[in-house]
Amino acid sequence: MMEWIVRKYQTEDAQSIWELNTKELGYVFSLEETEEKLARLTNNPSHCLLVAEMQGKVVGYIHGNDYEVVYMPSFKNIMGLAVAKDYQHQGIGKSLLMALEQWAKETGAKGVRLVSGGERFAAHQFYENCGYQKKKMQANFRKEF
Repeated sequence: MMEWIVRKYQTEDAQSIWELNTKELGYVFSLEETEEKLARLTNNPSHCLLVAEMQGKVVGYIHGNDYEVVYMPSFKNIMGLAVAKDYQHQGIGKSLLMALEQWAKETGAKGVRLVSGGERFAAHQFYENCGYQKKKMQANFRKEF
């Protein structure tokens, strides 16, 4: 079994994250837009971007940020987690999750939360296996401009 490392995002990881978002998560967002967004987020201390690297190749990533609301303690929010299909079921996703949880603890958060699409049943099982509990069902609304 090959080993991986979890490390902070670096600018040269942008294309790999874009590919993971496109292939594994199904998001349509250009590479240029992804690079611009990553440049903004990496300079913001309320965001954490980590990648899993195996033999010099980025095979997964996690993005978390501050989750501050007036009705509960400070949490961190997982905004994205993806592992390349050929590297899934090896513990990489769990390693990324644990690294983000460590960041959450180090920065004083009381926990980590996330929202996962209703159709992502395998992801739901993964999160439950990692100790996350489903708290409520929600509808996702947005208005685009």
